[in-house]
Amino acid sequence: MTGPGIIDAHHHLWDLAVRPQPWITGAALAPLARSFGVDELTSRARAAGVTATVVVQTVCVPGETPELLALAAGGGLIAGVVGWTDLTAPDVADALAALRELPGGDRLVGIRHQVQEEPDPGWLLRPDVRRGLLAVAGAGLAYDLVVTARQLPAATAAAAGLPGLTFVLDHLGKPPVAAGALEPWAAEVRRLAALPNTVGKLSGLVTEAAPDRWAAEDLRPYADTVLDAFGPRRLLFGSDWPVCTLRAGYPEVVRTAGQLVDGLGPDERDAVFRRNAIRVYGLDVPAPGGRVG
Repeated sequence: MTGPGIIDAHHHLWDLAVRPQPWITGAALAPLARSFGVDELTSRARAAGVTATVVVQTVCVPGETPELLALAAGGGLIAGVVGWTDLTAPDVADALAALRELPGGDRLVGIRHQVQEEPDPGWLLRPDVRRGLLAVAGAGLAYDLVVTARQLPAATAAAAGLPGLTFVLDHLGKPPVAAGALEPWAAEVRRLAALPNTVGKLSGLVTEAAPDRWAAEDLRPYADTVLDAFGPRRLLFGSDWPVCTLRAGYPEVVRTAGQLVDGLGPDERDAVFRRNAIRVYGLDVPAPGGRVG
């Protein structure tokens, strides 16, 4: 599926000459052990009908977010940045305000922490983390959840306790696609989606699939689950480029996402592929020349 006006609400960029990506280890991730920049993104995204994007942090260090904001300030596709700051720091509100003052600071739309790497499954419920999440809400930003299935209960509890903050579930909570299992992931996603301040990203599913032997139909049970749980008005499309290249190229990811929502009407598809991202992240993007078909 291609068409004008698609917003890719989740991708990454990194330059290994500027900053290492310590998470890229082992043979399975070896194809990612190079730099992925704006020019390469632009070439692939525009060819797939993408007119705006949201770039998302990859490492929990202070220096990365200002760099991403500077890229957004340079014009081009990047309309929003989901960055990082230390939620547990006493001065988290001041840190968020300082990011807003940087070049591109007006493109800061959300904050994310690599919760999936935290050994404590209840990390999101710690008092110092909750205080940081309150600061994110106070700054008018969204909070992206990058969690594993076992961390979904804590994510649900955190979202229930902070109704003024929009929680965006990245990669749908990383369901066990390769194993072909739905539970307990599906039940936990439904509990999260029952909260009105939560949104899901239709992203990262191909990466959870089995290497070299996946098809759109392998992903459909998971997409159908979140379409039913969140509804098409609370789902965003994200490519997860370049991580997705471990399984599929950019055009194939966009096309597969279109197949997974092929039961939706044109207006609902336009919501998933464009309008929801604008609303959730407060993106300032021009009107498209047409709708996603």
